[in-house]
Amino acid sequence: MALDPPRPPFLGASDAPHPAAILLGAPLDRTESFKSGTAEAPRRIRQVSDVIETYSPLWDADLAELPFADWGDVRLDGLSMPESLDAITAAAGRAMDVGLPILLGGEHTATIGAVRAAHQRYGELIVVQVDAHADLRTEYDGAALSHATVMRRIADELGIDRIVQCGIRSGTREEFQLARSCLSSGPSLELSEAVLTRLREAPVYLTIDIDVLDPASAPGTGCPEPGGASFHELMALLRALEGCNVVGCDVMEVLPAADCNDISSVAAAKLVREMALEFGPRRARSGVSSKPR
Repeated sequence: MALDPPRPPFLGASDAPHPAAILLGAPLDRTESFKSGTAEAPRRIRQVSDVIETYSPLWDADLAELPFADWGDVRLDGLSMPESLDAITAAAGRAMDVGLPILLGGEHTATIGAVRAAHQRYGELIVVQVDAHADLRTEYDGAALSHATVMRRIADELGIDRIVQCGIRSGTREEFQLARSCLSSGPSLELSEAVLTRLREAPVYLTIDIDVLDPASAPGTGCPEPGGASFHELMALLRALEGCNVVGCDVMEVLPAADCNDISSVAAAKLVREMALEFGPRRARSGVSSKPR
């Protein structure tokens, strides 16, 4: 596993020896089907993070007071897709042994690597997918590993009943039929009390595709889908997950080249801040203990 240093590091990041949260860039951009360029997302999101404050009124907490590290980008140049996912698994696993890994992408396929790292440590893992697209295809353009198949591959490893889908409003008929076997799946970002109860009883990996937001709120993404959520609704979902044992998370599919005034990159930066401040301290308090499968 090799990491490229962040230039510049994310807002509020330090060289904390025992960080509660660790940012990792995943500049993966191999299978984007409409517009490519997501490999530039980690760099641009770091650059624009200075436009937000370190303080979060949502949690009444400050990044400047959290041991928060930016380890840079996983080096993926010259690697095949399977090799890239292995590198991401290794980097996320190393971060998971210290604190809360927050992956910044990059195409959504990278999430497979981070989820594998979590699954190796937590056999009862549940994945919460916040996304416009079901991503449950068996293959896409002849590829089994693709941004359009990411949740199908995760379902293959964890079981479809360990996936919660929020914000889903696009997919094939077959994908929507398969999604009925998920723990929960639908267009809303609101979770039922029954689902929340399950999430409070299990380790959780949270993956957010920026295209869950309406294109008016996040135009900079490769496959924009009308009819999405507002940023306020996304924050309400994070609030609903307060107290859950989130062991890893990510923000994926930001496409700076298609962005308008860096709206999507700033939204991603703010998501990083909120996830670090809420889920990082909980990981630190828990002692980052894990149970092997």
